Amino acid sequence: MERRLAAIVCADVAGYSRMMGADEAGTHATFKAHRTAIYPIILNHGGRLVKNTGDGFLLEFPSIVGAIEAAVAMQMMMAERNHHLPTDRVMQFRMGIHMGDVMADEDEVFGDDVNIAVRLESVAAPGGVAVSGKAYGEAGKRLSVPFIDAGPHRFKNIEEPVSVWSWEPEGADHRSREARDPANLPAQYRTAIVGVLPFANLSESADEYFSDGLTEDLIHALSLQSFYRVLSRNSTFSFKGKNLSTRLIAREIDASYLIQGSVRRAGSKIRVTAELIAPENGEQLWTGRYDRDMGDLFAMQDEITTSLSAAIAAEIYRAEASAPPRPSSNDLTAWDRFLKGLSYYYLQTKADFETSIGLFREAIALDPTLSIARAYLATIMMQSIQFGWIKSTRELWTTAMDLAESSVRLDPRSSFAFQIVAYLHALEGHHEVSMDAANRAVGLNPYDMGARGVLGFCYFYAGDHRQAIELISMAAQRGNSDPRYQWAGVNAFAHYLVGQYDASLSWAREQLYLNPNHLQALAIRAAALAQLGRAEEATNATEVLLHNYPSFTVERHLSNFHWKRPDDIAHYRDGLLKAGVPSTRLTLVESAPKLAADS
Repeated sequence: MERRLAAIVCADVAGYSRMMGADEAGTHATFKAHRTAIYPIILNHGGRLVKNTGDGFLLEFPSIVGAIEAAVAMQMMMAERNHHLPTDRVMQFRMGIHMGDVMADEDEVFGDDVNIAVRLESVAAPGGVAVSGKAYGEAGKRLSVPFIDAGPHRFKNIEEPVSVWSWEPEGADHRSREARDPANLPAQYRTAIVGVLPFANLSESADEYFSDGLTEDLIHALSLQSFYRVLSRNSTFSFKGKNLSTRLIAREIDASYLIQGSVRRAGSKIRVTAELIAPENGEQLWTGRYDRDMGDLFAMQDEITTSLSAAIAAEIYRAEASAPPRPSSNDLTAWDRFLKGLSYYYLQTKADFETSIGLFREAIALDPTLSIARAYLATIMMQSIQFGWIKSTRELWTTAMDLAESSVRLDPRSSFAFQIVAYLHALEGHHEVSMDAANRAVGLNPYDMGARGVLGFCYFYAGDHRQAIELISMAAQRGNSDPRYQWAGVNAFAHYLVGQYDASLSWAREQLYLNPNHLQALAIRAAALAQLGRAEEATNATEVLLHNYPSFTVERHLSNFHWKRPDDIAHYRDGLLKAGVPSTRLTLVESAPKLAADS
């Protein structure tokens, strides 16, 4: 293996997957024609083609000046070739250039300096060139065109920031480029991009319709989430049957995450496997397997789609929360602050909740239109009260309701925004309003288990506990990893109110595994134990409750419950009193001594 100093040029076509989706044969033919036209420029500047990369190519030059001049000349020629074409047929290259020590083996080149050239191509403007500061400094004043200092950029898997110098042809439409640049879009749209690749059919060809149908249903289900964007069927089905790396596919369609899977049938049973991938480094973020009986085919397909979308959506939220900020600038945007707040929220401790609340507030202050930050802030405020971490006040409730309702106004397509509105109205005892909002949430995204669970919560508050248990249990089974929802605690109450005290106790314990200080779980545990006649355990549970919350009383606790049925309140009060929880706190007031009458 040989080592040598070389200048590397990496190029690809901006929007190539969109063009392929519209006209596969025409796009491929146009790309080949452009590549043939610019090939003499490469040779005239001493370069060689290392390899083609589907929608681009990798070049090696012995001189950095030759590499930069060749790239500029190629882009000028491309601008001329595109000049008279309609917008939908314009093909623009992005080029990145770096220089350094490379390893050469059988005409291929490898090494970190090659990787930097690849990263630079991703920040080049369509029709433009991005050059590393190292390469630009070496070329110096020998360049015939001016470059602009684009500042330092941080790239994934590259330890040190890379300074970037950029060039675009004269007359480039900066306004249209800025409109296309995700960094200039409103904050709520600078989100992850998800691509669902066609699920592979591992059975006979007659089952192809099922794997394709499942893929299409999953694209639809995931697209109903407002947290990220999902690429259309046309963007991903062009890769069906092609043996391409996920990294190359992600680059072509500009995807942050890829989902791929397979379908296999054996007799009357079907197995679906799926995985969520971060394509930049190939990391598998999540994998799942679903074995089902064929039965009613459409019902089975819908059930698998629901389970898949619930699991994948939660993992994308979690992955985005732990990802570093995307912009190269040191100034965090509202979206970055929201994601940072989300990362603290997932840690689920009191201190992290406080940090998360502060970051969500900062995000809203920077961008008052950021609907999802408002919905999360309302959610975390209510959870902090339930966990006993902040004091419940009328001002806090009003703030949370204002946040939730403004979230709906800002994003009326958000199922999550309607969920928090429904939840808060249920807690306030506005049963009809809460049911309307919950049904709206389910209608906006029937695949969202959170929406189904919140609908169950509204049924619970309205007194229909059997329906509540069915919906909440379904949500707990399919979406249990999402900390926005505390299904175990609600299920503990619902089972208690139908007299299933053992089940209530089991759900309360599950909630306490997640948060040992959960106020309501501690209370319902004591009540359930008392109703089961386990007096000693109930007394111990009450001692734990009062140790954590010394001012806790039955009447103060129940004043926050707005259940529709008075007998539900009476039933819960009975259990708490049997457990030895004090009804009220008696304050002893020392009376003034009586004065002797004047004689």
